[in-house]
Amino acid sequence: MRFLPLLVFCFSLSAGRLAKPHFYLHGLFGFFLIFSANLASSAPAHFPDALVTEGFYRTVFGSEIRALSWGSQTNRVKKYVTPIKIWIDNRSRVNRKAQVRRFVRSLPLYIPSLQLNLVKRRKDANFRIFIVDDTDYAHTVRTEIFRNDAIKVPGQCIVRVLSRRSGILGSDAVLVANQGKALFRRCMVEEILQGLGPVNDDDNLLYSVFNDRSTFDYFTRFDRLILNMLYHKRVKPGMTWRQVQPMAMDILRDAKAIVARHP
Repeated sequence: MRFLPLLVFCFSLSAGRLAKPHFYLHGLFGFFLIFSANLASSAPAHFPDALVTEGFYRTVFGSEIRALSWGSQTNRVKKYVTPIKIWIDNRSRVNRKAQVRRFVRSLPLYIPSLQLNLVKRRKDANFRIFIVDDTDYAHTVRTEIFRNDAIKVPGQCIVRVLSRRSGILGSDAVLVANQGKALFRRCMVEEILQGLGPVNDDDNLLYSVFNDRSTFDYFTRFDRLILNMLYHKRVKPGMTWRQVQPMAMDILRDAKAIVARHP
């Protein structure tokens, strides 16, 4: 049986809130930055197993904007099973391509089962990242990703994931570079990681970048556990929660061992 692709569409809701007049951007971001810093300083070195598995279920099953996704794949595992080939296109006056390259290259260190390479040609890529100025953001999303001039574009960073039950076919991320280092870093980390499969955000995940109320701008220990669980060899694309749940403790144990090697 052939399965139609599911288009999973995500964006950073926090960035969407920040896409207001500049005074609102700085004031709101400053408040959450202080909150996040205090939270990070008190983050535990280890997390209860139940907390991590719940975070895994919340991010892996579902999508951030259900109205823009469809089909049974929404509530199934989404992950790459073929090598991830990333192409980065800087179109911004503030060239942050080197920063994105460093982050992308660091991912296999933290997720050893990830097969990932940077490519020079767009046609060779299955994960495309566009770095743009805020004035070009909506146009880039409409023309490069959706090819629809009428679509409403939210936020200041966005990722689209195209997936079947056999695995993710491709991802496209658009990041705004000229609204400050902090916002760019936050968007870069969240959207690139979501492009790997955990596309759902949840406000209950206190120690995760997959929470639009947080301002974590790095690959947190909590999220490294989630990604290593997702890319465990026993977890297959298209699996449901009921299929994954019986093995959850086993894959979490292996994920913890991996994260412990690179704390």
